[in-house]
Amino acid sequence: MGERGKEEDFKRAWFAMGVYQGRDNKKPSGGKRRRPYKVKRKHELGRYPTESRVSEKNVVVRQRVRGGNHKLRVKRARSAVVVDPNKGETRVERITRVVETPANREYARRGIITKGAIIEVESGLARVTSRPGQDGVVNAVLIKSE
Repeated sequence: MGERGKEEDFKRAWFAMGVYQGRDNKKPSGGKRRRPYKVKRKHELGRYPTESRVSEKNVVVRQRVRGGNHKLRVKRARSAVVVDPNKGETRVERITRVVETPANREYARRGIITKGAIIEVESGLARVTSRPGQDGVVNAVLIKSE
């Protein structure tokens, strides 16, 4: 087995690792080693962020979550449901690019859509009001029309 096989095994193992979102407030600071006071529980399990991107096609994934419920996650978005408050109209418009994101300035450069992001659509600039990684749709309100 060559170097490539080892690298693929590492990537596979890294993605299989769980994300722990429990609160370890009783852990001491400074790296002191102590017996853990409890075991990690299933309900404390988290997931990696979805990072919905601007793309040429829409990709929505259905994912089972705690309690047997399902979440729709937007992996790639081509269009957004845009509301024009001045005219009182709602339209589905194509997303051109992500202008600005309050979550992380790097996200705008990478084209990742989050809640509160300002996106450029066909009719102007719009602010995203939904959570694409949680809701399964990109909803936006027009803030500046062309």
